[in-house]
Amino acid sequence: MSKSRSCFGYPLSIFFIVVNEFCERFSYYGMRALLVLYFRNFLNWDDDLSTAIYHTFAALCYLTPILGALIADSWLGKFKTIISLSIVYTIGQAVIAVSSINDLTDHDHNGTPDSIPVHVALSMIGLVLIAFGTGGIKPCVSAFGGDQFEEGQEKQRNQFFSIFYLAINAGSLLSTIITPILRVQQCGIHSQQACYPLAFGVPAALMAVSLIVFVLGSSMYRKFQPQGNVMSKVAKCISFAIKNRFRHRSKTFPKREHWLDWAKEKYDERLISQIKMVMKVMFLYIPLPMFWALFDQQGSRWTLQATTMSGRIGAIEIQPDQMQTVNAILIVIMVPIMDAVVYPLIAKCGFNFTSLKKMTVGMFLASMAFVAAAIVQVEIDKTLPVFPGENQIQIKVLNIGNNNMTVYLPGETVTLDQMSQTNGFITFDVDKLTSINVSSPESSITVAQNFDPGHRHTLLVWAPNSYLVVKDGLNQKPEKGENGIRFVNTLNEMLTITMSGKVYENITSYNASSYQFFPSGEKDYTINSTEIAENCPRVFKSSNLDFGSAYTYVIRRMNDGCLEVKEFEDIPPNTVNMALQIPQYFLLTCGEVVFSVTGLEFSYSQAPSNMKSVLQAGWLLTVAVGNIIVLIVAGAGHFDKQWAEYILFASLLLVVCVIFAIMARFYTYVNPAEIEAQFDEEEKKKSMEKDSSHTTLEPVTQTNM
Repeated sequence: MSKSRSCFGYPLSIFFIVVNEFCERFSYYGMRALLVLYFRNFLNWDDDLSTAIYHTFAALCYLTPILGALIADSWLGKFKTIISLSIVYTIGQAVIAVSSINDLTDHDHNGTPDSIPVHVALSMIGLVLIAFGTGGIKPCVSAFGGDQFEEGQEKQRNQFFSIFYLAINAGSLLSTIITPILRVQQCGIHSQQACYPLAFGVPAALMAVSLIVFVLGSSMYRKFQPQGNVMSKVAKCISFAIKNRFRHRSKTFPKREHWLDWAKEKYDERLISQIKMVMKVMFLYIPLPMFWALFDQQGSRWTLQATTMSGRIGAIEIQPDQMQTVNAILIVIMVPIMDAVVYPLIAKCGFNFTSLKKMTVGMFLASMAFVAAAIVQVEIDKTLPVFPGENQIQIKVLNIGNNNMTVYLPGETVTLDQMSQTNGFITFDVDKLTSINVSSPESSITVAQNFDPGHRHTLLVWAPNSYLVVKDGLNQKPEKGENGIRFVNTLNEMLTITMSGKVYENITSYNASSYQFFPSGEKDYTINSTEIAENCPRVFKSSNLDFGSAYTYVIRRMNDGCLEVKEFEDIPPNTVNMALQIPQYFLLTCGEVVFSVTGLEFSYSQAPSNMKSVLQAGWLLTVAVGNIIVLIVAGAGHFDKQWAEYILFASLLLVVCVIFAIMARFYTYVNPAEIEAQFDEEEKKKSMEKDSSHTTLEPVTQTNM
């Protein structure tokens, strides 16, 4: 065990560990931020497969810590485990960076890989290596950092776990900002592509830096040797205790203080005492996954909520998936405030704010965050357009001709000027929409059409006896806060339109294109046709698109022969501002700081020396179970209103919070080091007595001889 040097009262070795963790988290989150887009845009997978592989990878990263903990505590020790699995991790990052090189199989230099299976195989190998690497070192790094502190440095050790958590979030914050910027750069040898090799390569380089930094501190670390296959001993001891208790279930046998005491016939008291410590903490872990079930929804449900909101906050424009960075920013701010201001203030007030009390408060704050999310959702629901139910049809009439039109709908008559539409969509039950009549000064027609239930339809009319029914295909707000744009061609020739790199190909005369989707802002688009005069403009600008809207652009010819584009709103833009999500992010972040940072420290402080990595792995396992709970609850309960699901999750966590508070009330804190020191002292006494006995007997034997 190396002697530790100190700086500002902290072991110098922990600075290497914190920098290592920052680089590793930058590497992991930077790579993870690109995965879904890489699957979809480079490997050409659909959204469902991309999402499934992404979540499988994320789950594997939280299941492999158990394996890493077993290797560390039973075989290699924490230091060698971190080194070995970091090498595996770095290789995995390098492999996935190589898999994203387009020119690797693009032999004909046409910009498209000739052998997608090669790229898929390499990326899957890379992800498996990364999952084993990141998962394996997760429980070891935090526990190894805790090992650097000596007796009497409990305060510094507690602050270390806060700094450690700060490094995690600082790394994730910077990487999720930087790697998407690298991705949109253009690079390539034979053809210019989105630069995935650079975007994956930087996280791979950071992982290599993480490994080098960790190795540089080697001479300063306090290293503890593993104490054999601990988990095997634990399993056998528990199994023997249960079997022995069952064999002695008769009332004739006296009861023992703890059920594990039934293992005393075969196993020593030190091991039994250590297992008792671990089992007590593991029992407290049972309610914890519910916290993570709520916490991890900021990447799913809360992001989806943001897609129905407006991202314009003053002069700043925020995309829905960027709202997640609010959590990381608040963590970086709140961790120092909690440690330097809030906790000392609570201590001065004479309140004993123990670890378990902090965790209880954290769960309560997370519950309140979901109440805040529900309130925001109610406000959003007030602004959302009404879409048709399963047995309903919605109709909008758009007059794209040069005559005024009168439309006779069941129970309603609408008069439309030229180039105008009805005031939004009109909803009908399927059996009530019997006929639609359209009349102009010259003639009258009856629309003969079978409408699809549960869908919106646009009725285009432009001349006597001329109409077209278009099924819109939009039954909800556009995803990711984007804006849907479609074009209607009223010319006598075919048109092709290019808008921000997306092509609307071959729109026939008096027909409508499908919607394509664009982020906020003004968009340039070019109309291509052989019939457009040379002196007429071909490039036009859209209106300044907001968030979550949809528009129909009608192209018609003016008297001078040039083109004019009229804009009609199909779905209004979002009006509730994303800034309203900040209170729920603030509450959740405060909950995370007092729950997660404290949980890491508590798991370390209550674990015996030979099981610290195992208990850290158990803590990480609660995260994986939390994700499973989300899948179960979301799959089992289909809610008509999203706010109802938020309230359900808030209520579940509140109930779990009360249960945890009761469990914590009966928990007795222990000092594993003191207990193990007592066993060491007893073993030392027994050894001395044995030696003394041997020394006394030896002369007697010689005298007799």
